[in-house]
Amino acid sequence: MPKLKTNKSAAKRFKITKSGKLKKRAAGRQHVLGKKSRKRKRQLRRAGYVSAADAKKIRRLLPYG
Repeated sequence: MPKLKTNKSAAKRFKITKSGKLKKRAAGRQHVLGKKSRKRKRQLRRAGYVSAADAKKIRRLLPYG
């Protein structure tokens, strides 16, 4: 069977934890930060986990994760 290609854009955005969950960064932290509250920007620093519904699609993009 041939090797599968990893989707590089997905590989840069998601990391697979040791327990197998998919970790992601919060969106909305790149620009136009002046109008966002300090609390909102602080909460956006934290990483989150991908929902189970989306995880199945992302795992297909990362075959060797």
